[in-house]
Amino acid sequence: MEEHREESGLDINWEYWEKAIRNNGISIDRPKGSRHPRYPDRVYPIDYGYINNTKGADNEEVDVFVGDTDSGLVGALFTVDRVKNDKEFKFLWNVTKEEAKAALAFVNFGWQSGEIIWKNGCDRCS
Repeated sequence: MEEHREESGLDINWEYWEKAIRNNGISIDRPKGSRHPRYPDRVYPIDYGYINNTKGADNEEVDVFVGDTDSGLVGALFTVDRVKNDKEFKFLWNVTKEEAKAALAFVNFGWQSGEIIWKNGCDRCS
């Protein structure tokens, strides 16, 4: 699969990203319950990692929160970090609505904020 850069607009090619996740796989580098490396009082509510062989707006791999269902790609968090002055997507893979809301609460702190963008009205969320 060719490299595809995630840009920080609100137009998401859901089909492309679902295929990228299925073909490239996901690496979990911060499992549920682990502490954020720079903010140890922040505990990850669900698994967090990245989509292999991708580049995001921050020039790192594209981030993804991962739940325990088999719902596939249900949405994304669009985040704004006012310190780093960047905007990016963090995809929501196999998550329930409750897990997505927990991930949103995790990213909404201090100078960082986010919003959930549901794919197709989140008809696969449980």
